[in-house]
Amino acid sequence: MQDLRCAMILNASLPPGKATNAAAVIALTLGQRHPALVGAALEDVNARHYPGLIPVGIPVLAASIEQLNQLQIKCEEMKCDVVVFPEQGQTTTDYLAFSNAIRLMPSVEWRLLGLAVVGEKKTLRKLTAKLNLFS
Repeated sequence: MQDLRCAMILNASLPPGKATNAAAVIALTLGQRHPALVGAALEDVNARHYPGLIPVGIPVLAASIEQLNQLQIKCEEMKCDVVVFPEQGQTTTDYLAFSNAIRLMPSVEWRLLGLAVVGEKKTLRKLTAKLNLFS
C-alpha cells in the first residue's frame, strides 16, 4: 500500500456547527471508502477494547468555494480520491431529496461545504500547501 494521507478542507465561511456537521458527514464516507486508514483497535488498562483511530493526522483546512471547486478538479486530475459535500446536504434531512437536488446540476456547479482528499503524501502537500488551518 502507498503512503496514503488525507486532508479535509472546509468552506472557510461556515459557522462552527455547520462546519462540524460537514466534517462528520465527510469523515464517515472517508472511513467507509478507505478502511486501511483506520489504525489497530485500542485497549485500555482494564482490557476494554475501542475501535482504532486514524494513526496519521488529518489536517482540517479552510478554503473559499472557488478554491474548493478548483481543488476538486485538481484532485481528480492528480488521481486522488475525493469525497465532496455540497451545500444541499445541509438543506434537508431527506437523502432522496438531497440526491435529487444535486442530480439536477453538474458537479462543477455545486457549492461545496467541504471535501476530503486521499492521496500520496507529496501530492497532498502540493494540493494543500497554500491553505490555512480551519478556525
